[in-house]
Amino acid sequence: MNPPTGTVLQKSEIERPRWMLLLALSRTPHAILDMAAPGLSGLLLLDAFPPLQVAILGLFTVFAGYTSVYALNDLMDCRSDSARIKLAGYGGAESYLDSVIVRHPVARGILDFREGLSWSAAWACLALAGAYALDPVCALIFLGGCLLEAIYCLMWRVSHFRAIVSGAVKCSGPVAAAFALVPEPPFTFLIVLFLWIFCWEIGGQNIPADWSEIDDDRRLQAKTIPVRLGPRMAGIVMFSLLVATVLLSLLLVFMLPMENRAACAMLFLTTGGFFLLLPGVRLLRSRNPVDAMALFNRSSLYPFVLLIAVAVKILVS
Repeated sequence: MNPPTGTVLQKSEIERPRWMLLLALSRTPHAILDMAAPGLSGLLLLDAFPPLQVAILGLFTVFAGYTSVYALNDLMDCRSDSARIKLAGYGGAESYLDSVIVRHPVARGILDFREGLSWSAAWACLALAGAYALDPVCALIFLGGCLLEAIYCLMWRVSHFRAIVSGAVKCSGPVAAAFALVPEPPFTFLIVLFLWIFCWEIGGQNIPADWSEIDDDRRLQAKTIPVRLGPRMAGIVMFSLLVATVLLSLLLVFMLPMENRAACAMLFLTTGGFFLLLPGVRLLRSRNPVDAMALFNRSSLYPFVLLIAVAVKILVS
């Protein structure tokens, strides 16, 4: 596959081994951080560590699922990403979390589409098998997440409401984790969990990621919240969702039976303030795409930091 016209490839990118390019297709550094959300869901629900066998199978299944779906996203968006690269390239995105290895290797012409498709399909099969072994409901959730991810990509030039689809996709992992550990998890837990992750994804991930590319999206006629609503209103929506994320996390803490509830609530409040609200306020004031990228990167750490903190709390309890 040839690189898009006008693409400047670094020697280090061209010479990367194939396995590294495949990991780049799946945005593995970002995916590993996102894998914390299902683990966090399970720890909060149980207020304990799951059995070792379930934990190992769950970890493998989550890795396979996220690896497959992130690769699917890049493959579905290959044409739009190529158009963006032809328009402006990605030279200014070195600080972007998804650029840790190589950003969009298929669209950049350094990884073959069919090779990427085989990679995504293989991991999808492994994820489906693991999900079914955990609970058939988990398998259905995974298939639904894949379908929604495809719909999300197809809506790039259709509607800015595609962000809602993105939020639902990001919720599929944590919700599936609940069913993997408890056959019939409490309905109220599932609702609050869904809303919590949903608000975090749109306010801390989707809007900032689109905001960082707002100028290119306008020229490419993409339908995103920052393009459709403008920076001022997009900022209000973004910050409102971040505030809702923090409040929902506190609601989740107080509705679950757990030890050291007050300490856990303070932990969630502090983490949300540092990783979401502070960079959110900065973006709300500046409306600068650089600050949008900073919010995206910091908010990506939010579930991972909470996972570590909750795990430590359980260990010392």
